[in-house]
Amino acid sequence: MPMPKPDSEIERILIVAAHPDDADFGLAGTAAQWTDAGIEVTLLCLTHGEQGARPDADIAAIPALREQEQRAASAEVGITDVRFLDGYRDGWLEPTFDLQRDIVAVIRDVRPGRLVCQSPERNYARLQASHPDHLAAGDAAVRAAYPASENPFAWPEIGVPFHHVGEIWLMAHPTPDHAVDITETFHRKVAALHAHASQTAHRGEELEGFLRQMSSRMAANFGLPEGRLAEAFAIVPLN
Repeated sequence: MPMPKPDSEIERILIVAAHPDDADFGLAGTAAQWTDAGIEVTLLCLTHGEQGARPDADIAAIPALREQEQRAASAEVGITDVRFLDGYRDGWLEPTFDLQRDIVAVIRDVRPGRLVCQSPERNYARLQASHPDHLAAGDAAVRAAYPASENPFAWPEIGVPFHHVGEIWLMAHPTPDHAVDITETFHRKVAALHAHASQTAHRGEELEGFLRQMSSRMAANFGLPEGRLAEAFAIVPLN
């Protein structure tokens, strides 16, 4: 079973997600611990999540709204560097070379020791977590981390030196092998997801119950004591 590097050896982390709120569902509790430890965390959203709207919504206003909500949510867990790519349509995301190049540019700029992204492998037990955009985002991010980012001959026109990412953490993987106890930061995960009001306001207090149920199940799967809460990942070393 691969073991992640100790957080004390990590200075910078890049999180790549398809849509606003994806990262908060996947690892807000863990991210809060990282920022509390002084690690610089950057969040990159590949789309503005414009399809995450009710049928009667003003679709033209959704991208700006969801960006604003993501920045507010990220602030709840201590992330101040929140970035969005332009030109990629929610619902139509594919792991194209253009998308890989744009992620490589951010990797080389941020220079993370750890990259977190969505799993490119479909999880049939949690199919909603394997939205096609999530799979595409994960595939593009993994390809960007290895080998493209560390290959000096891949997109040298980016103008930033190549960079080796030490490890990848995959969210919503079918067979996670590492859990982070988020019991102490769970309330910040809840606050972050409440900040995505356009997506979660209709769930009211039910949202916290849902998150607690999912986090309790993950903790139990990894043998944590009763009452503990966790987020789970698959670890991919790149050393």
